[in-house]
Amino acid sequence: MPDIQLTAGTVEYDDTGGDGPIVVLLHGLVHDATVWRKVLADLRTDHRVIAPTLPYGAHRRPMSRPPTPDLVNELIAEFLDRLDLTDVTLVESDCGRAQTVAARHPERLARLALVACEAFDNYPPGLPGKMIGAACRVPGGVSLLVRTLGLKPLRRLPVGIGALTKRPVPDAVVDGWLRPLRTDPAIRRDFRHYGTHVRRGELLEAAEGLRGFDRPALVVWATEDLMMPRAHGRRLAELLPQGRLVEVEDTRTLIAEDQPELLASLLREFIAEKR
Repeated sequence: MPDIQLTAGTVEYDDTGGDGPIVVLLHGLVHDATVWRKVLADLRTDHRVIAPTLPYGAHRRPMSRPPTPDLVNELIAEFLDRLDLTDVTLVESDCGRAQTVAARHPERLARLALVACEAFDNYPPGLPGKMIGAACRVPGGVSLLVRTLGLKPLRRLPVGIGALTKRPVPDAVVDGWLRPLRTDPAIRRDFRHYGTHVRRGELLEAAEGLRGFDRPALVVWATEDLMMPRAHGRRLAELLPQGRLVEVEDTRTLIAEDQPELLASLLREFIAEKR
């Protein structure tokens, strides 16, 4: 896996290479690029797909600057610049950083796809998001949270991975997500710092900024989402000048896990549309 040294630290990423349209896939909290593994395998046949592992707790190298949501926004913009990526389709699931990046740094983006993500005042999202925030504020809370999430019999509970998917995520994948937090105190420090520096108004500001993002935008939302209100998908699509909403059944937040073939098909069709 290649990596790149950015001002906030080293970021690892998957890059399929090739000459096809460029797609950058952003994941959510306590996940890494593997959350996109099925979508990436589908799209790589005719696209160049790049999936960075962001400092959300599943990253393997501690940051040189303690991460915050605002810092990650700038890190993503720097990542696009340093790799000289242009005409990018930026796709994000679960977290909401792509909204701020699109509003503040649209120059390298051709399209935006928001997939069942935190938005507006749902930040941190749902009960699991609030539990993570509480764990970050309590001494020893992150270690306890990770130990609990690591218990295989509890992974399907609606306060953990079960809130994000209708179908079990393979244990090997979840173990990979949790291993850095379980084994590296520096990763836990990064995670606590991120979780205690959430600005509640960030995504409301981003929503206002998206009104000026006059480029093709696709909003994909899960009809059975337990974390992201269904109404937020409609609101995002309506405020984006070229926004369009597609609702997906039989899935929760991580559509890339529950319905990867359908999500890949939706993205492929969206990218192929003439501007």
